[in-house]
Amino acid sequence: MKLATLIRALVLSLLLVGSAVASEKVNINSADVATIDRVLLNVGPTKAAAIVAHRKANGPFKSAEQLALVKGIGLKTIEKNRDRIVVGAVAPVRKPAAAAQRTAGR
Repeated sequence: MKLATLIRALVLSLLLVGSAVASEKVNINSADVATIDRVLLNVGPTKAAAIVAHRKANGPFKSAEQLALVKGIGLKTIEKNRDRIVVGAVAPVRKPAAAAQRTAGR
């Protein structure tokens, strides 16, 4: 009887962990390679690096569909990950206060 209770508890905890991982999202405009690799299905470290490189070269993605512009990422991969992809804005880079004061004095 104790074994059955232990097995039920183990199954329940695995289900909870699985649903927590499935609900994880990634902002493709700010995430690093490791995060993209971990969160998106069928996207390994090479494709994740290609996503980050494309973003750096071409600016932020405006939609999830623009991931198809990245070599190795197709529409099927995008559809599998649609609920995991967030296309958020990237915060502008601010100058440190000392640099801003130097430029203001010129």
